[in-house]
Amino acid sequence: MNNPIVVIGIGEIGSVFARGFLRTGHPVYPVTRDMNLQDAAQHTPDPELVLIAVGETALPEILAQLPEQWRAKVALIQNELLPVDWKTQGYNNPTVMSVWFEKKPGQDVKVVVPSPAYGPHSRVLIEALQALNIPAIQLEDEARLLFELVRKNYYILTTNIAGLRVAGTVSELWHKHEELARSVAADVHRIQSHLTGEKLDHEKLIAAMVTAFEGDPDHQCMGRSAPARLDRALDIAAKAHLDVPALQTIKQSL
Repeated sequence: MNNPIVVIGIGEIGSVFARGFLRTGHPVYPVTRDMNLQDAAQHTPDPELVLIAVGETALPEILAQLPEQWRAKVALIQNELLPVDWKTQGYNNPTVMSVWFEKKPGQDVKVVVPSPAYGPHSRVLIEALQALNIPAIQLEDEARLLFELVRKNYYILTTNIAGLRVAGTVSELWHKHEELARSVAADVHRIQSHLTGEKLDHEKLIAAMVTAFEGDPDHQCMGRSAPARLDRALDIAAKAHLDVPALQTIKQSL
């Protein structure tokens, strides 16, 4: 029997990983929102991994409250995730995966592109997904991880925010409204560059985003979180005094 794995947040994505962990022989201990983390840590003091599968808005609170004995075992899979999100909470080397599959209630998993992972326990995540025939790959260094996280942010923010203006699928966005998509992505680039403190290769990220469009061309641009994503992006830009004309125009049009 392999060591147990703790999963904090048993939603659609967390449940997929839990099934994969079970397939690879790991007992799974779920932690729901009404459970106390300290009590759970006393029950499972030395897990193989602690997968935090809550949404991005709930992540800061969970990271702040996580029991000390679990901190070195953390794995993160949130959208809009960047190193600043864990480093400001005192986490220096978590396991991180950029999740590129979708799971909705009553539907099977839909893969867009392989999900890349990096960190000390990345093999555990990769093997769990591979056990479910969901493609996942190992990244070679932190620089590649940063690229993949920003790529995902390009995809999510560009499609969600542009989708507020034109709706439709990602394929339609790119083939019918490429100028809009590029203008939104340019604003996203400014925000991501500010948050990472890095010089990002915009055209390489655009190409990687388009590859993801091609992986699931019928994916709908605008999810229910789109308005909140736009507001968060505008708030970050305002605090950093960034010029984001495309985002501001879309906000004014709503």
